[in-house]
Amino acid sequence: MNNVKQTLQKNESQMIFNLHQFNFHTLILTIVFMSALLFPLSGIAEDYIVGPGDVLKITVYDHNDLQTTVRVTEDGFITMPLLGQVKVQGMKTSDVTAELTKLLANGYIVNPQVNIFIEEFRSKKAVVLGHVNKPGLVEIRGAINFLEIISQAGGLKDGAGDTATIKRVTDGKQETIVLNLKSLVEGGNVNQNISIHDGDTVYISEGGTCYVTGEVNKPNAYPCTQDATVLKLIALAGGFTGKASKSGISIVRIVNNEKTVLKDVELNTTVIADDIIVVPESFF
Repeated sequence: MNNVKQTLQKNESQMIFNLHQFNFHTLILTIVFMSALLFPLSGIAEDYIVGPGDVLKITVYDHNDLQTTVRVTEDGFITMPLLGQVKVQGMKTSDVTAELTKLLANGYIVNPQVNIFIEEFRSKKAVVLGHVNKPGLVEIRGAINFLEIISQAGGLKDGAGDTATIKRVTDGKQETIVLNLKSLVEGGNVNQNISIHDGDTVYISEGGTCYVTGEVNKPNAYPCTQDATVLKLIALAGGFTGKASKSGISIVRIVNNEKTVLKDVELNTTVIADDIIVVPESFF
C-alpha cells in the first residue's frame, strides 16, 4: 500500500511540474500570437514618426496626378508634386498629412484630402538577440511593445530563460531595463510589456541548466528556472528509481569558485544554475 501511495505521489509531482512547464511556454507563445493578431503591423500608423529611408505613398482624393511614392531623404525631405521639397523628418504621420493638406490648400487645391500610407519602414530599428528563433535587426513599424517585437523575431526558443534585458539610450545615457517574463505571462503583469523604442537592444536570456544524477530514471542535464526545486528537477529526470534514497539527496554547488556539497537536502530546496543533484542508493 505504501509503495502504491509513493508511486501516486511521484506521478502527481511529475505531472504538476510538467503542467507548470507546459503552461509557461504555452502561455507565452499564445500571448505573442494573440499580440500579432490584435495589433497587426499596418502601413497606416498615425503615431509613427517619419525618418530617413521611410517610403511614403501619398494620395490626394480626386487628384490622381498628385499621387506619388517617395523615399524620405537622409536630410529628412520628400519631393511632392506642386510643392517641391517638404521637410517631414521627426513628424508623426498624421502631422505630415496635416502639413501637406495645409500647403496644398494654400492656393493649389480647394479642400484637399490627403492620405499617407507607409510602404516601407526603414528609419526605426531595434535589435533582438539571445534565445529567439530569428535574432537580428527588426524594423519598427509604428508603436510596438515587447511581445510584438518578440513575435517579429520568431518567438522564444526552447530553453529561453525567465528574463529579458533591454538596453536603451535616453538623453545620451544608457539605461538597462530587466523584464520578468514569468511575471508578464503567468502573473499577468502588463507593466512588463513595455514599449520598444528606436535603437533598443532586446536580449532574451538562456535558461540555466542543472544536472541530476544517481538513482533517477533519466539522469541528464535539465532546464533550471528561477523557482526550480530538487523535486521539480527529479520529476524532469523521470522520478526516483526503486533503489533511491529520498532522505540522503545532496547538491554539489560551486560557490566562489570552490565546490560545496549540501547534504541531506529537502525536496523543496531551491536549486540554482549549474547545481548537480545527487540521488544516492538506499541500502535498506
